Amino acid sequence: MIQWVAWLGAFFLDRVGELGRSGLFFYRMIRGLFRPPGKFHFVVKQVYFIGTKSFFVIGFTGAFTGMVLGLQGYYTLSKFGSEGLLGSAVALSLIRELGPVLSALMVTGRAGSAMCAEIGIMRIEEQIDALECMAIDPHAYLVAPKLIACLIALPLLTAFFDVVGILGGYAIGVDLLGLSSGIYMDGVERSVAWEDVYMGIVKSLWFALLIIWICTYKGFYAGLDEGSFGPEQVSKATTNAVVASSVSVLVCDYVVTSILL
Repeated sequence: MIQWVAWLGAFFLDRVGELGRSGLFFYRMIRGLFRPPGKFHFVVKQVYFIGTKSFFVIGFTGAFTGMVLGLQGYYTLSKFGSEGLLGSAVALSLIRELGPVLSALMVTGRAGSAMCAEIGIMRIEEQIDALECMAIDPHAYLVAPKLIACLIALPLLTAFFDVVGILGGYAIGVDLLGLSSGIYMDGVERSVAWEDVYMGIVKSLWFALLIIWICTYKGFYAGLDEGSFGPEQVSKATTNAVVASSVSVLVCDYVVTSILL
């Protein structure tokens, strides 16, 4: 019984300690936005890595998501004689929910995992310690450019996802199922308001913050809890980063939706 209580206490102390450490990391990450060294070159490099290199996977995912929405939406709406609302259903589903969430999940899997592994390798090879010895803030040098780049890239990727998804729904609804193109596009135009676009942008910004915070945090402290540094710790940190980021995106999606609705 005493051992069980001791284990439970140690578990909660570890979780509270990790929560405090992640909070300090978040503070230093935000502080690093306003500290040297200069970030323009690094930001451009990260925008290319996070944004440009994600265009294919975002476009591919957006196209087939829109196509599935078009197919399922037409099948459902046809039961009520409301096929003319297909454009509205596809556009609102993508812009308000699926676009930001799926874009964030794709970026997490493609770019977030790579960033976590990169910083984790720098940790186990003591490169981060070397930066600190040279009086270079590792949060400003390593993390802040990634945060700025993701805040720029993810909303643009989400917008690209939405456009491709709407066109995918158009291809299914109009070209395959015979819905009038005018009815489809009129439904998109009439149903989508600025509030819907605003919700998608706000979600993308929050998701970008969460992805960078969690993925860089996991890589930054890879192996420190175990007291050993090696490839196994980096792979574990990368796995935990992707899982935690994905779950956080879904939870944040609900919270932001409940606030903005």
